[in-house]
Parts: sequence; C-alpha cells; structure tokens
Amino acid sequence: MLSSIAFVLMMLNFPFPGLPTYLKIDFSDVPAILATLLYGPVAGIVVEGIKNILHYIFQGSGVPIGQAANFIAGVLFILPVAFIYKRLQNTKGILFSLSVGTLIMTVVMSVLNYFLILPAYTWFFDFPVLSSDELRTAIVAGILPFNVIKGLIITILFAIIFANMRPWIMNQRKAFK
Repeated sequence: MLSSIAFVLMMLNFPFPGLPTYLKIDFSDVPAILATLLYGPVAGIVVEGIKNILHYIFQGSGVPIGQAANFIAGVLFILPVAFIYKRLQNTKGILFSLSVGTLIMTVVMSVLNYFLILPAYTWFFDFPVLSSDELRTAIVAGILPFNVIKGLIITILFAIIFANMRPWIMNQRKAFK
C-alpha cells in the first residue's frame, strides 16, 4: 500500500523555480521513510523500488535512467533513517537522520550524475555530449541545489507528519517487532 501511495505522489510532481525543468520535486519518499521507520530498511527500499517500477510502466521512455536515478537517490535518502533513528528515537533523531540523508543523497547523486547518469542520457537518448565544464555547471547549478531543496522540503514535511503520528508510529513499531 505504501508503494502505491508513493507512486501516486511521484506522479504529482512539479519543477522548482530557478532549477532546470527536468528536475521535478515530489513527495514520494515520504511513504518510503514511513515504511523504513515501521518495518526497517528493506521495506523502505522495496517501496522505492516498486514506486519506480510502476512509474516506468506508466510513464517510462524506453530506458529507465530517470527511474534508476530516483531509486538510488531515494535509497540514499532513507537509509540513514533506518540506522540513526534506531539510536535516536525522537523528533531530533528524525531531523538529524533526514539531514544526513539529504547530505549523502546530494553528494553521491552529484558524483553519479557527473560520471554515470548525465552521460547515460547522452548515450541512450542521443543528447549532445557535455564537456567536463558543462557537466560540472549542470551539477552545481542544477543537480546539487535540487537535491538539497528536495531533501529539505521532505525533511520538513516528514517532521510535521512525524510530530502528529509519533504515538501511532511507536505502537506500530512495537507491534511489528
């Protein structure tokens, strides 16, 4: 069920002003974070995977580069929740783990976009090949701020959700263990 909700939220995306229009913000990581909190890291990864498979089935363009990038970014973002929240089980723990997730997602996705993802778009979709300087500019002006902004927005949104659902989440965690 959380995967279905994540898929619907992924479809409700929007570009962020000032960033390239192909980078779209969505809230589909929220159900994956919830799954991670309730059932562990594997559940969060499964939600991320199913969400992206469904997105590819319904919106795919032949080669699932965007979905693969979204899956990797989502996993990088949610995994710190699984490991940090285990030790800091409060709102500060959520905020800290999602902040760490934002940092990890931003750094790793910047590197992956430079070496793998953006070059894959040029290879598979016959886009013009970008020089090293153009790649660096695309990452510094687009990818990096996008991941920071997306991470901050989802962190704030999930912190609000968590503050309101914390007793229920704690009961569900106890019931699952």
